[in-house]
Amino acid sequence: MRSSQQQLIHMVNQIVANNQYAGAEKAAQITSTHMQKFWARSMKEDIKQYLDSDGSELCDTAKAAINLLSPSS
Repeated sequence: MRSSQQQLIHMVNQIVANNQYAGAEKAAQITSTHMQKFWARSMKEDIKQYLDSDGSELCDTAKAAINLLSPSS
């Protein structure tokens, strides 16, 4: 069974993969917007903490998307 952190990593990478047709920069924007609208604050905080502490399982576009999230989300 996956940990909640593993689930978040999988979800953000999957959202990016589903939007790669738009190119990396646009996919990051789409992914960030999706997280902003649909993810709970705790989910966004957890994925930000993961990026800050390790982030090794995130694709580059997912990292960019997380960095686009507003600081107060």
